Amino acid sequence: MVALPAVDGRSYVYRVYAPADALLADLFWEAWHCHDESPYPRASDRFDTAAIRRIGLLEPGDPPPRPPR
Repeated sequence: MVALPAVDGRSYVYRVYAPADALLADLFWEAWHCHDESPYPRASDRFDTAAIRRIGLLEPGDPPPRPPR
């Protein structure tokens, strides 16, 4: 789940499907592009303003997620 803050003061939350080893930046940009194509007010394109949370179980054989830096 990726929450993007927008200029209207709200956060817009997107579910992004990705493999367990996906980079957080890839999750951010996927959500941002989805929001950017929507009719909602502009969201911040600053990576450090987004709240990113991994949800769900790993599939068998998936590598463990990388810890945040």
